[in-house]
Amino acid sequence: MEDKIIVTVVGKDTVGIIAKICTYLANNRINVSDISQTITGGFFNMMMIVEPNETEKPFDDLQRELGQVGEEIGVDVRCQRSEIFEMMHRV
Repeated sequence: MEDKIIVTVVGKDTVGIIAKICTYLANNRINVSDISQTITGGFFNMMMIVEPNETEKPFDDLQRELGQVGEEIGVDVRCQRSEIFEMMHRV
C-alpha cells in the first residue's frame, strides 16, 4: 500500500479521541510513526503520520472508515496521502 498517510483530527475535546483513532489503526495493522496533538480553548487538534504497509485495506476504505469513527465521537477526521499533503503545503 501507500508509503505514509497524514491523518488530521479536529473537534471539541472529549475523552477517548486518541484511543478511538489509535484502536482503529491498530485493528487494521496501521503503524503510527509520528503524532502531535494540542488542546486549545477546549478544541482538540491532532496530526498523525501513519504507515499502512501491513494493512490490506485500500486507502479509500481507510479514509471513509476513519471519517465514520470521527463522526461517532464528534470530531472531523481527514486522511491524505503524504505526497499530496506535501504538494499542497509547499511554500
